Amino acid sequence: MPAKTLMLQGTSSSVGKSVLTAALCRIFARRGVRVAPFKAQNMSNNAAVCGDGGEIGRAQAVQAAAAGIAPTPDLNPILLKPEADARAQVIVLGRRWQTLRAGSYYHRKEELWPIVTAALDRLRTTYELVIIEGAGSPVELNLRAFDIVNMSVARYASSPVLLIGDIDRGGIFAQLLGSLWLLPDEERALVRGLIVNKFRGDHTLFADGVRILEERSGAPVLGVVPYLSDLMLPEEDAVVLDTDKRYGPAEVRDIAVIRLPHIANFDDFDPLRSEMEVRLRYVESLAALGHPSAIIVPGTKSTLADLAWLRERGFAKAIHHLAARNTAVVGICGGYQMLGNSIRDPENIESDIKAMPGLGLLPVETIFTGDKAVFQSRARIMGASSWLADLHGRMVEGYEIHMGRTRSQGAWLEITARNGQPCHAEDGCIGAEGRVWGCYLHGLFANAPLRRAWLASLSPQGGSVMVDASTSLEDMLDRLADAVEAALDMKRLETILAAK
Repeated sequence: MPAKTLMLQGTSSSVGKSVLTAALCRIFARRGVRVAPFKAQNMSNNAAVCGDGGEIGRAQAVQAAAAGIAPTPDLNPILLKPEADARAQVIVLGRRWQTLRAGSYYHRKEELWPIVTAALDRLRTTYELVIIEGAGSPVELNLRAFDIVNMSVARYASSPVLLIGDIDRGGIFAQLLGSLWLLPDEERALVRGLIVNKFRGDHTLFADGVRILEERSGAPVLGVVPYLSDLMLPEEDAVVLDTDKRYGPAEVRDIAVIRLPHIANFDDFDPLRSEMEVRLRYVESLAALGHPSAIIVPGTKSTLADLAWLRERGFAKAIHHLAARNTAVVGICGGYQMLGNSIRDPENIESDIKAMPGLGLLPVETIFTGDKAVFQSRARIMGASSWLADLHGRMVEGYEIHMGRTRSQGAWLEITARNGQPCHAEDGCIGAEGRVWGCYLHGLFANAPLRRAWLASLSPQGGSVMVDASTSLEDMLDRLADAVEAALDMKRLETILAAK
């Protein structure tokens, strides 16, 4: 008997189909079901490699990991890898097939459809359940005649369909109800449930919305899934580059600045944008972090609160994980304080918290005091190892603006002047191998020799990569599955599957 199927379709791209498919694969795999993902056609230049050397979409490789199976080309029989001039390399069953322009590809349905159905049939003879992911929207009316990934697959497999809408982007009623009403009757009948995805806040506040959707659609809302911003799951596609950023012809150095809730003085990093081979990103979720060349923890107006936020969002663990694998980590001002062993606020100058352990990446300790340091500063570089070796003795300029005093072991800056007056003070700390460092000096990257010496020490990255620790990926998949399982009416979903 062929495996049961369940298909996830969306009201548009990026509503969360891939992530929810991975979640359901993990949920059913944990229940002892032999489950596999399937996506007939994917478009991505970020491919994964199967054991046989075949290419499939990155999302299907993650979903395979969620299901606890090895990825194979049958999971994604057609992969489109976009190239210039509106053409794409077409990968069929893991191997390069042809390079076609968009218009030509659409007219190859008769050749490709049997490949899609054969791959799905093979999966259904091997597994007990196949979770099928659609692409884009099933009601792109101008493309319906060429469909080999949405309702054509659902009709072929007689599969129940769950329709997903993204409430975070707004218009959830138009998304879900509009999509349903545009479907022909025989296809609308396949939609057995709705999912409201990416809900921020208390989902009980959407109770009236659930009622309206069910009354107007005639289909049950199986769940309101929360916005999950703290998952370090590999991206399906390369992260979109900033439109105002230029790149050199070679690989780029990918620098991720943590966008703290109380971020301050972030113009510190504008000079990095001037470098042709640098990609600068501000990230506020683990999903966006990826595997950069360097992570910067910036200044903040609330060090202790933002340090707690780093832990709550999983950034603290991720930063440790990446630092252990030679990713550079930099802290400026409040970020420098966070990289230390401890932060104390005995007089509650900043908050009600008396003390908090730091990230423990640098041997420094900070205590908040009532005085505030505000200086235009000149400093001499004292470090003589790692990327600082050729900069020893060079002068740099910047400014200090911070609460707190930090005791450091391993200072690498000597402050020689503050507000034009000579002084002698040490600042900053650098780890033994030079990969982790920090200081109070804002504006540091405006000093071109220092900026370029540091950039030269970074390993270039050619885009986002898979998380390289299977335990970390496993943890994230379990966290995803836990959140989705708690949000969905699993009994009703099992009833839908049993009725197929």
